[in-house]
Formats: sequence, C-alpha cells, structure tokens
Amino acid sequence: MKKVLLVAAVAGLAMASCRKDRTCECKDTSDQPGFVSSTTVYTAKKMKKKDAVKMCQSYTSKVTGPVAAQYYYGEDCELK
Repeated sequence: MKKVLLVAAVAGLAMASCRKDRTCECKDTSDQPGFVSSTTVYTAKKMKKKDAVKMCQSYTSKVTGPVAAQYYYGEDCELK
C-alpha cells in the first residue's frame, strides 16, 4: 500500500510541475522615423512549455507598409 501511495505521489508531483506560469515578452520594432519601440509582456497561467511557445509565436508579426512609405513594423516575441 505504501508503494502505491509513493508512486501516486511522485506521479502527481511530476504532472503538476509541467504546468507553470509562463511569460512571453514581445518587443515592437520599426524603422519608421519617430517610432518609439516598446515591450509588452503576456502571462499565461498554468501552461505547458510547448503550448506556451505556440502562444508566444502567435503574437510574433512582421508587416511592411505600402510601397509609397516602405516602412517595416514587427513584433518579436520570446518565451521567458
């Protein structure tokens, strides 16, 4: 009986440690004159690392302006 409880306790701790609060940090960048870059932080509660990476990648974007004003704007995100 003790062995069953020990195995169950170890398995429970192993599963609980997989889900943590994750932080995704995104930096806005642009080559447009006068652009002020900023950093945005997104927090996900109790998320697996694999799912947090996907979430963080979904925030990453790159946009190029119209031909007349060829400026770059991007948001680069990284899991911390």
